[in-house]
Amino acid sequence: MKRLFDFSVALLLLVALWPLLLLLAVMVRLHLGSPVLFRQLRPGLHGHPFYICKFRTMTDACDVDGVLRADAERLTPPGRFMRRFSLDELPQLFNVLRGDLSLVGPRPLLMEYLPLYSAGQARRHEVRPGITGWAQVNGRNAISWDERFRLDVWYVEHHSFLLDMKILWMTLLKVLRSEGVSQKGHATMEKFRGSAP
Repeated sequence: MKRLFDFSVALLLLVALWPLLLLLAVMVRLHLGSPVLFRQLRPGLHGHPFYICKFRTMTDACDVDGVLRADAERLTPPGRFMRRFSLDELPQLFNVLRGDLSLVGPRPLLMEYLPLYSAGQARRHEVRPGITGWAQVNGRNAISWDERFRLDVWYVEHHSFLLDMKILWMTLLKVLRSEGVSQKGHATMEKFRGSAP
């Protein structure tokens, strides 16, 4: 039932929002050039990798050693606007159609974090990851990593259709209010380096 709901809603949203998607794609192309989409390998259900798609919000600016500059230095004004209202996430609706993502579930993080998880934290991969989730509506990027993982595992243990509907409604309110977009002192969120033993 969840998969059918995800597919149906993602398809309806893509049909309804295609003018906005086209407008955002043109904006990214004019400000950042090609490619318009940012693709990155992320762990999905049971940790199986897939490529997540978002609109690009950052430049590829590097320092003199060829290392990418900090997010805050690479984030463009249009990128800040898109992130503020989560518009950069809209291409992930295609990931939902493909079955890589659900509408609701723990957010897929970086592949490099996989060996850093405790056994409890790794339970977040027991369900399909989502565009939004319980951690996103309870703090998003403004909460600590330990709190985020605690909320993700709580969702794994309690997920239901009614809970998903609640999370989707709360997500809409959070996006409209632009809450929790970044962690204090960071353009997005600090990197996860493992939990203290």
